[in-house]
Amino acid sequence: MKKTEILDELRSAKAAHVNWMQRAKLLIEGLDISEDSIPVNSTECHFGKWFYSTAQKLNGLRNNSIEDMRKIEVLHSRLHETYLNIFKIYYAEPNKSFFAKLFSLKKKITQDDADMAAKYFVQIKSISDKLVDEISVLERRVAVISDEELSELV
Repeated sequence: MKKTEILDELRSAKAAHVNWMQRAKLLIEGLDISEDSIPVNSTECHFGKWFYSTAQKLNGLRNNSIEDMRKIEVLHSRLHETYLNIFKIYYAEPNKSFFAKLFSLKKKITQDDADMAAKYFVQIKSISDKLVDEISVLERRVAVISDEELSELV
């Protein structure tokens, strides 16, 4: 795999994360967002799929340590763990009707629920900002490595 391909995949994963965050924000703002469009599991979102496949090959870069990749992993996991609280506010309803499940309809929420979700979103935003910073550092590390060195890893 060439450096340009690796960078394209990395940038695509980063953009997918930003889009995931945007959908979470729209949910908090009251838009009807399908629960499937904001994966709860950190291995099911586009970024997570990339991170646990291609990105793992970047552990061997001379300018990138396992600890650096671990930071990204921890931030990404915390983000999804915190989002689970929002998911429960908007979607977790024990006795959902068949049609509500079929159409992934959000449950009715109170103002207190909306306020709590907004507080969780502030936490997610903070985690996301740190995650994007770490992804950008990884992007710069990949950019300065030669094609030859990268081809030996991936």
